[in-house]
Amino acid sequence: MELPDGAKRSRDMNSQSVRSCRNKTLTVVLLLLSLTACSPKSDESSTKPGNAGTTDSASSVAVPVVKTAKVTSRLLSRELLLPGEILPYQDVPLYPKIPGFIKWIGVDRGYYVKKGQLLVEMIAPEVKASRDEAESKQLQSISNIETAARKLQSARASLVKARAKFRADEDTYLRMKTAAEVPGVISGNELEVWRQNAEQDKAEVDASNELVSAAESELAAAKQTSSAAKQAVGHVNDLLQYLRITAPYDGMITERNMHEGSFAYPPHGQEGYPPMLRIKQLSLLRVVIPVPDYAVDGVAPGTKIKFTVSAYPDRLFEGEVARIAHSLDTKTRTEPVELNYWNNDRVIDPGMFPQIRWPMKRSYRTMFVPLTAVYSSLETPIVVRVRDNKVQWVTVHRGQVMGDEVEVFGELAQGDLVALNGSDDIADGTTVHPE
Repeated sequence: MELPDGAKRSRDMNSQSVRSCRNKTLTVVLLLLSLTACSPKSDESSTKPGNAGTTDSASSVAVPVVKTAKVTSRLLSRELLLPGEILPYQDVPLYPKIPGFIKWIGVDRGYYVKKGQLLVEMIAPEVKASRDEAESKQLQSISNIETAARKLQSARASLVKARAKFRADEDTYLRMKTAAEVPGVISGNELEVWRQNAEQDKAEVDASNELVSAAESELAAAKQTSSAAKQAVGHVNDLLQYLRITAPYDGMITERNMHEGSFAYPPHGQEGYPPMLRIKQLSLLRVVIPVPDYAVDGVAPGTKIKFTVSAYPDRLFEGEVARIAHSLDTKTRTEPVELNYWNNDRVIDPGMFPQIRWPMKRSYRTMFVPLTAVYSSLETPIVVRVRDNKVQWVTVHRGQVMGDEVEVFGELAQGDLVALNGSDDIADGTTVHPE
């Protein structure tokens, strides 16, 4: 049975539509097959060098490839930038030793003075009166010595005379006594007279001896008094010398707080009394460095240390280690170290801020690994050591950084292989392929 014309046309259009869809589907399938043929095979990619692992042909298990580096043994040597403080080698405030008025002052702030140079003259009227009194007492003591000496001389002359008379009378008495042994030659009364004369002479000798002793004591006392008077004069003269203030060493006057006519006196207790002048030695400076406890090893007296100051950032200065405290500040855990710097051209001033290039050294060799080899995300840092293709986690303590390596302390030996990039991604005991 023939279809109407409209139905024929509809059937023809459906047939064409089906054929078109079939053609499109075939095209898509061919395109997918083409893309699959061009893509690399998965088993080939797993064996290419540089990928994350290798394939064990026996067990078909991927073995991770780990890039490694060797542990090296080296002497630590690096520079630390440390702050410091620049001080004068000597810093002396000048006070008077006795009260007085300033008569003359010949220097001011910024003056460079020489040792022994006169800086200040003072006057103290009461000290001058004390000197006059002491000198008067000294003159009187000298006069007393002369009087005592004359008394002693007179007493000694009287003693000599008394001794001579005693010897003569005693000799006469003895002769008379011998002659009296012959009856009728010397009467008994006459012999008694000579005996009494001799005893009287003996008493005069004893009295003269006492006078001599007294005169000697008086002379000794006069001499002692004179010596004390002389010392008193010397003491007052010393006080007068204190009125002349001189420079104790070559240095710079950095303060002046008094002027002519000012009354100055020695400081007492904790009073905030300023000095007349302050003098600082600038030819030699102290560079004080608070060195951290981990950096004190390896530096001895005489070591040359370089530093810069903010005023001359392009200039490098050099001092010498002169004093090491050998005691740490418990608050900062630093040890003060002092450098001597000869500031002959007086370019550096005390108070400038220095940056010290402190040479940090060790006296023994230690182990170093690349910075990236230490993994610090765990409770304690580790490095991943590879030994006999097995991973071993080794606990370490970090030391100092030197270049692109870090000092480590732990159960490591020179030549050990460690993972270049430390991580806990590879478990302890894992088999790996070191590269």
